[in-house]
This record gives sequence, C-alpha cells and structure tokens, in this order.
Amino acid sequence: MEETAEQHLQEHGVRPTAVRILVWKTISQLKLAFTLNDVESMLPYTDRSSIFRALKLFTENQLLHEIDDGLGSCKYCLCRCEHNDHLNHVHFSCTTCGKTYCLENQTIPVVQLPEGFVMNEVEYVMKGICPTCAKKQK
Repeated sequence: MEETAEQHLQEHGVRPTAVRILVWKTISQLKLAFTLNDVESMLPYTDRSSIFRALKLFTENQLLHEIDDGLGSCKYCLCRCEHNDHLNHVHFSCTTCGKTYCLENQTIPVVQLPEGFVMNEVEYVMKGICPTCAKKQK
C-alpha cells in the first residue's frame, strides 16, 4: 500500500495542513532542484509566504535540503538521503541552463580538517555543463 502525503508528512514530524499537503504533492513529483519561485509558479493561487514557510518546515524536518549553487537563489531538493545528516550528497549545477541536479550515487570525498576545526555541514556543488546543454553546443 502506498503512503499518502499526509502520512509521509506526519512521519517526519510535520502537521499536515492543506497548504503543506498541496506543496508536498507538487514538489514530490520534481526530479531536479527547485526554487521558491518555481513552486510559486506551479501553485499560482497559493500565497508565496505560505509556500516559503512550508519549504522551510520541510527542510527543518529532513524532507528537503537547501542547495547553495552559487547562482544567487536558494534551491531545494527532495531528501533521498539514507541518513539525516546530508553529508554525502553531491550536486551538479549547469552553468549554461542554471539547472541543479542531484548526483545521488556520487559521494563527497573525505577531507581531513586541521586540528581545532569542527565541521558542522558539507555542501558539495560541482559546476559545469549538463548533458543536454553539451549536446546543444555540438
């Protein structure tokens, strides 16, 4: 039996309100990273601040993670990590089309920190040209 959106949200500690369910159903279908503006355009009759609060809550409850790909706006990606720490998740940002991809089968290399440094989180974003844009350039 397939899990409902309400059940999924509850399992992650999120109270399933109508807006949260709508936002979750919308973003759970996305394959690429997305922005607040992307979600807002998919839900034109939903208040922007409500969408933003839902995305923040989903991030806090490990349903999404934020990506800073250096292109100026925060992107979100569905969390498919097996752990709650997101430490082994790699992203690829296309410098031509601006799309950000999750590279789920690529792991972040271990970096030895100098003595006294304490790591809290890791973001690993590779930049280059995606296969679609590379084909267009040929």
